[in-house]
Amino acid sequence: MHNQVVSREDWLKARLELLAAEKEHTRQRDALTKRRMAMPWVRVAKDYRFRTPAGETSLSDLFDGRSQLLVYHFMLGPDWEEGCKSCSFWADNFNGIDIHLNHRDVTFVAISRAPLEKIEAYRRRMGWSFPWVSSHGSDFNFDYQASFTPEELAKGEAYYNFAVRPHSMSEMVGVSVFYRSGAGEVFHTYSCYSRGVEMVNGAYHFLDLVPKGRDEDGLSYGMEWLRRRDQY
Repeated sequence: MHNQVVSREDWLKARLELLAAEKEHTRQRDALTKRRMAMPWVRVAKDYRFRTPAGETSLSDLFDGRSQLLVYHFMLGPDWEEGCKSCSFWADNFNGIDIHLNHRDVTFVAISRAPLEKIEAYRRRMGWSFPWVSSHGSDFNFDYQASFTPEELAKGEAYYNFAVRPHSMSEMVGVSVFYRSGAGEVFHTYSCYSRGVEMVNGAYHFLDLVPKGRDEDGLSYGMEWLRRRDQY
């Protein structure tokens, strides 16, 4: 690639034009955030159970005393030998954020359907410290569109990202958000999937700043270049 080379004055003119567009994008993002905050809630009726290093726990207990719970649906199925490479790319952004989220009344946790032993082994391999629990044996990941039944896979389609679409994977990525009231009631407030989860990947936002961007044009699919960070 070779962009046009101009004087500093012409560069500044182009930059100010782009800045106006960036500011409009920021205003639109702020408006979307307010709409997201105003979404109606759904009461969670099921008693979901999870396995953690400290033992079995409930969805309510995952809040760890806070009122908001942010769940990253990490693609690691019961029969998988290692976590999804794309989720691993996302997860490399997670270490250290939990303390900051905690100070805004938010608990962060990754949840996978794999048994806890597999989760812990992969966590050690990758050197991660963020909370990560197992929903193995629970309907949780199925109910929140992150896991899919053998019947759905055999049919070749499933409900994902709020639509029935062709589908062949047992696990998919997503983010789900929950709120717990002072009375202990738990509500589902928000979920996003597919490219919607890009908002929590800081590395992609850094790449969006550089001249080549994500540099994924011409690949057979967007993240074909990606490897787990111990496999480059």
